[in-house]
Amino acid sequence: MIVVGAGPAGAAAAIRAKQLRPRARVLLTDKADFPRDKACGDGIAAHGRDELALLGVPGLIDDHRPVRRLAVVSPGGARVAATVARPNHVVPRMVFDARLVAAARAQGVEVRRHRVRELAAQSGRVLLDGRLDAGTVVAADGANSVVRRLIGVPPTPARHTAIAVRGYADVPADDDTQFIAMQRDGWPAYAWSFPVGDGTANVGFGMMLPRLHATGRPGREVLHGRLAELLPHLPARNLRAHHLPLSPGRPRPGAGRVLLAGDAAGLVNPLTGEGIYYALLSGRLAGEAAVEAAANPLAAYRRKLAQALGRHLRTTDLLSRAAQSPGFIDAAIATAARRKEVFDLLVEVGLGAGTVPAPLALAVARRWLWNGLRRR
Repeated sequence: MIVVGAGPAGAAAAIRAKQLRPRARVLLTDKADFPRDKACGDGIAAHGRDELALLGVPGLIDDHRPVRRLAVVSPGGARVAATVARPNHVVPRMVFDARLVAAARAQGVEVRRHRVRELAAQSGRVLLDGRLDAGTVVAADGANSVVRRLIGVPPTPARHTAIAVRGYADVPADDDTQFIAMQRDGWPAYAWSFPVGDGTANVGFGMMLPRLHATGRPGREVLHGRLAELLPHLPARNLRAHHLPLSPGRPRPGAGRVLLAGDAAGLVNPLTGEGIYYALLSGRLAGEAAVEAAANPLAAYRRKLAQALGRHLRTTDLLSRAAQSPGFIDAAIATAARRKEVFDLLVEVGLGAGTVPAPLALAVARRWLWNGLRRR
């Protein structure tokens, strides 16, 4: 098996394949050496830690302080702040990704720097650049996946693509609250501050790509300016931009003997932009499919993804359509401020694999309708 891209999805695929078949030959490639920075919100939710445990590295981030509280301000000013049911972590990708690659090496995975340029299918094998071949290739090479393009899978359309800018800022050493400030102008749009636990926080601002283009202004000017506007007390440094291919309800998992995982598969939560949990999960499932179903890994991978994320992805797709109205989010946050079970559910849907029971959906719908009538 060859894995292209050594971020969380790729490393998870490689580790899982070696776990299940220790004598298998697994090559993990990336165009960069590690450690390397990656523009991201750095948030690792409890579901992501569950995946680390399944990969045999449950203590990978134990030296990073858990973040136990989450505060959200909606586009219309509704506020909620509460302790999450299970704490999250914030670990810079410079650290997290390098540790996962080291864990893969420790499992016996060969790690090599290599940039893929060509791909060909040959009698039950996949040939990369005329010299690397395998029965299965896992493409985990990110939002701008070269492998996805080579197998003819179209990229995520612009209407489902977000763009964000990320940096770091100084915060009090005891800050233990992940903060999200939503903005009505250009909605969906929000800024965040996620404390790392060392006196710094990952801060950033993101919005949908078409909304950015509609401003008619340079992207840097808009993204940097809105971040400063929403978090004026947290001047950011080391700002970098990145695209987020937001997941549709039924993402395409690959073609032939190539499996797409993580951002390459468009697996990014359309409500929150969270992608690390999806990356770890999809990478693990791709690794499993590659060794358990060598004759037809794509069919096995498709089934595994549907079982693990099918209902959840359909839920987030539906909610993301409703969330095009900022009033819907105002209602959801207002309801969460009054009912802890709604707050917990929103966290599960936004950071994990949760779905929405009908009674709670009805409660939010009632609040949405009531808010609309009041404004009239």
